[in-house]
Amino acid sequence: MINKIIKTTNLLVINHLIRKFENYFYVVYAMFIFELIGRKTLHFFREFGQIIILLISTFRYFPRIIKDKKLVLEQMSIIGADSLPLVLLIGAFTGAIAALQATSLFEKFNFISIARPFIGSSIATAVFQELTPVLTALVIAGRIGGSMAAQIGTMKVTEQIDALEMMAIDKNRYLAMPRAVAIILMMPVLAIFSNAVALLGSFVLSSIKYNFTSEAFFDSVIRFFKMKELMLGLLKTTVFGGVTALIGIHVGFNTKGGAEGVGNSTVRAFTLSAASILIIDAIFGYIF
Repeated sequence: MINKIIKTTNLLVINHLIRKFENYFYVVYAMFIFELIGRKTLHFFREFGQIIILLISTFRYFPRIIKDKKLVLEQMSIIGADSLPLVLLIGAFTGAIAALQATSLFEKFNFISIARPFIGSSIATAVFQELTPVLTALVIAGRIGGSMAAQIGTMKVTEQIDALEMMAIDKNRYLAMPRAVAIILMMPVLAIFSNAVALLGSFVLSSIKYNFTSEAFFDSVIRFFKMKELMLGLLKTTVFGGVTALIGIHVGFNTKGGAEGVGNSTVRAFTLSAASILIIDAIFGYIF
């Protein structure tokens, strides 16, 4: 009888300790989650503040564009001319896919004959306002944003930036300003080329699959065309380009850890740029 009472008492004590441990574990886990959220939030605002300071420091040297035109033109060539073939390829298939999706949707509900006069304009609106700005920006973020982070990051870990400062050369004037100006100037140009080939690609697919004539397709585009749609797309592209440049430069300036750090910075620059592009695009869509 006594043994049974002792066993029962022990079980009660063990159950009580287990419950206390569970409660303690939940408290510690909750504290860990709150600490993690707080740390990430502080890190986000710290980096956001650093990017704003970089923007102001870079903008301060914009009046020197003419004096430093050689640096700017070199970056414009890298961002514009060297990226153009890839942008044209992406643009052509973007237009073709947009035409395929639009026509397939109308065909699914047997509206293709009714919607024929509006298909060209609907494709043009999607291309001008959303597809071309976002996809062009993502291409540039991968090709140029990562490249900026890698180049500047390599200069950082090899102490070349320290050497520039020893020679009284401001890194924001020599490295940041030319890249920011070049990408802001070239992104709308790339978007215009992408718009043109996207429309051409959408027309080719529409004519092959649904026998659209050039007159019917482009007449639809012209009749319902609004300059606001094109200008909004170009504005988006310019903003996306500026954000990509700032993030790539910022990540490059803060690179640490040798070759491995340069690789991590390259990936991080593209990841942050791509996420920022999509977030800003959603904000544009809500406002406009």
